[in-house]
Amino acid sequence: MGDVLPTAAQVALARGLISRRSALTGLAGASAVALLGACGSPGKSPDAGGSGSATTAAAPSAKAAPDLSDTEKVVNWSNWQQYIDVDQKTSARPTLDAFTTATGIKVTYTEDYNDNDEFYAKVRPLLEAGSDTGRDIWVSTDWMVARLIRLGYVQKLDLANIPNAGNVEDSLRNVQFDPGRAYSLPWQSGFAGIAWNPKATGGKKIETVDQLLTDPALKGKVTLLTEMRDTVGLVMMAMGKKLDSFVTADFDAAVAELRKAKDAGQIKGFTGNDYTKPLAAGETAACVAWTGDVVQLRADNPDLGYALPQTGCTLWSDNFVIPAMAQHKKNAERLVNYYYDPKVVAKVVDFVTYISVVKGTKEVLAVDDPPVAANELVFPTAATLSRAQVFRGLSAAEETDYNRKFQALVNG
Repeated sequence: MGDVLPTAAQVALARGLISRRSALTGLAGASAVALLGACGSPGKSPDAGGSGSATTAAAPSAKAAPDLSDTEKVVNWSNWQQYIDVDQKTSARPTLDAFTTATGIKVTYTEDYNDNDEFYAKVRPLLEAGSDTGRDIWVSTDWMVARLIRLGYVQKLDLANIPNAGNVEDSLRNVQFDPGRAYSLPWQSGFAGIAWNPKATGGKKIETVDQLLTDPALKGKVTLLTEMRDTVGLVMMAMGKKLDSFVTADFDAAVAELRKAKDAGQIKGFTGNDYTKPLAAGETAACVAWTGDVVQLRADNPDLGYALPQTGCTLWSDNFVIPAMAQHKKNAERLVNYYYDPKVVAKVVDFVTYISVVKGTKEVLAVDDPPVAANELVFPTAATLSRAQVFRGLSAAEETDYNRKFQALVNG
């Protein structure tokens, strides 16, 4: 892919926005990278002998409230910060305004989703009590969607109200945590990978997990992410495991490899997005990194390298879900349908420059903003997307067990 930042990304950098993922727990989707390698092979269904996923058993039914959509033309949407198109002159959100004009439905749009666990802590007491959360729709990351489905906290989508759902990209249509997309549809998507500073690596490209964990030239100058699914996921893929079907023994083996590297002094530490300044300064030679951070760093230092390992790359999505007891379910579904029109979502993609999840968006932007349409991390090839891997949903017991083991590694 090319090394030129897309126009929208340059605008985003100029206005100093904090990306949805770089601010907290993930990555932005657009980046100009030094090398885009092939990702790992796709996995299949979890094997029967596995430790069980969040979707191997039927999810409990979410409680539904009487739908007031026909009499109350409103919809309440919670989303992450800077995750929708904004008019820089008026601070309006053009696509939301156009939705209201077209449908008469007023959107109460709140940027109060700052972190998956933090948001869950706010809504969990209401969900447990079978009460309305005050929200008709929000946007959660894959693993949180798996939890919400498992606990019966989100409702099945009525696809009769979302005919544009057929436009979802094929690679995101039948995810393991929500087969057939019965409960969720993706909003934006992105990758994780490896970044390096060539001044600190002696000009060497760092493109594999094995290099990160064992290359003597990098000893004490490597950082990994505190985000378990990215760090352990990349290692499991490097070991030949599939993220949609791994078992506990696979997870434990990956943690053991990480422990070995840490005990050998290879790893300087585990970070959130605070790896960026040390990487830029050369204090960190290489690290697991989120693409949105690398975009911003490369604006000042285009020599910084970034690669998606050939052994496999993690692919995450943030997804629309409708909570139990939502008061305006049909209106929320009409909102989702609206954003699955490629002409509409193209305006969002052009602004936030994440991976598009809707077919036809690239063709729209090829006319409206060709540099964005040409950016391969906004519009990855079908082959690349088909080989990327999504970390499977976890059972409650697995989630507790895996988090405990990973935190022991990070803090021990």
